[in-house]
Amino acid sequence: MTTYYTEEHEWIRVEGEQATVGISDHAQEQLGDIVFVELPEVGKKLAKGEQAAVVESVKAASEVYAPVGGEVTEVNSALEEKPELVNQDAEGEGWFFRMKLADPGELEGLMDRDAYEKFVEGLA
Repeated sequence: MTTYYTEEHEWIRVEGEQATVGISDHAQEQLGDIVFVELPEVGKKLAKGEQAAVVESVKAASEVYAPVGGEVTEVNSALEEKPELVNQDAEGEGWFFRMKLADPGELEGLMDRDAYEKFVEGLA
């Protein structure tokens, strides 16, 4: 299981051809208290970089983009009732959706945890 990060603060955890996607802990800290999450539909085909979901907090609404292309196979319906799960465990129970990868080669160029942490430090 490998986790990658994007410059838009999404994470993607890959197991074979399946991947789980969410927003980073840094992103949820920047957003503040999350009050609503709009998830993609199961079966939706997403291109790399395409808007996949929306997260709304007391501060702002932000788009969540597909880190790679693929088809949505599952959504975290728990977020509809408890959007605060993203604040409590952004990189665990607060995941947004799962997808089947269209092209695993699209993972190249994404950051590992160390590279992402350095990227975030550079934003300060």
